[in-house]
Amino acid sequence: MDHVYKTLEITGTSSKGVEEAVQRAVEKANESVRHMRWFTVSEIRGHIEAGVIAHWQVSVKIGFSVE
Repeated sequence: MDHVYKTLEITGTSSKGVEEAVQRAVEKANESVRHMRWFTVSEIRGHIEAGVIAHWQVSVKIGFSVE
């Protein structure tokens, strides 16, 4: 089947890790975006406190089908 896709970029955060940050971003997007099909991690960064990683920030591009 042929599809046309649009993408959006969103950043999820987590104090536990990259995977949880991505999951949070996808779950939040799912509240208002229909027909999501794929994601690509576009950037990983973090916040450092007292020499340790305190928070992960992961930007993802989410592709969804255009109706």
